[in-house]
Amino acid sequence: MTDLTNTTPPGISALDVELLRQAIQLSSAAKALGRHPFAALVADQSGKLISQAGNNSMPPEGDPTQHAELVAAAKAARLLSPQALAKCTLYTSAEPCCMCAGAIYWTGIGRVVYALSEHALLGLTGDHPENPTFSLPCREVFARGQRQIPVFGPMLESEAAQAHVGFWK
Repeated sequence: MTDLTNTTPPGISALDVELLRQAIQLSSAAKALGRHPFAALVADQSGKLISQAGNNSMPPEGDPTQHAELVAAAKAARLLSPQALAKCTLYTSAEPCCMCAGAIYWTGIGRVVYALSEHALLGLTGDHPENPTFSLPCREVFARGQRQIPVFGPMLESEAAQAHVGFWK
């Protein structure tokens, strides 16, 4: 798993790392509520929080399309102009699935920073029926679009994995 040591990757600031850790903490909070341990937030260039969401896709009351990234992106799109969204970053505890990558693309959010890779997530969840993962990295989804979305991750994977320990039994 990929973790940050004393240096951060090019294009990543200390603020990015702080906000990514905030998304990871929100995933632990989702787990504590009995929900799938995923979370995302959208912040502007200065780090001001625009929206945040945990995962609400668990049955019976949940909606399988209510992944944290999709919900956070949709909330941000209702609050900001397309020009403002283009300057925002979505931070997420796990790599956006193809559905969420589509939502990020269509809302116009400018960049993505994620913790746990889809590959590492599959190692934690196995073939659990509540998380049938796609083997389709978000970078590949974005590459098919007409605008560039810089993606940074995986990072802090060991930290992000902790919320999943014991959940996918």
